[in-house]
Amino acid sequence: MFPVNMNDVLSTAIWLSMTAVMPLLLVAMLVGLVIGILQTATSIQEQTLIFIPKILAVMIALVAFGPWMFAQIGDFARLVFGQLDRFIK
Repeated sequence: MFPVNMNDVLSTAIWLSMTAVMPLLLVAMLVGLVIGILQTATSIQEQTLIFIPKILAVMIALVAFGPWMFAQIGDFARLVFGQLDRFIK
């Protein structure tokens, strides 16, 4: 994947940022959904109950998916900075 012009670089950066963050967002969404279902089933309507499990799940997901996420971002940064002379014209 060699970006040809700045539009390609920007679209690749946006796509990469969406795909890199997607595992964390999915984990947060699933934990929120499960806790919401449990709150509905038990009739507990405490709004602050969801935050601690969601934060812990996102931290665990960050530990699990972090190396992959930062490797993808690092590869893209090396690619862009390696071809920086092509974009400065």
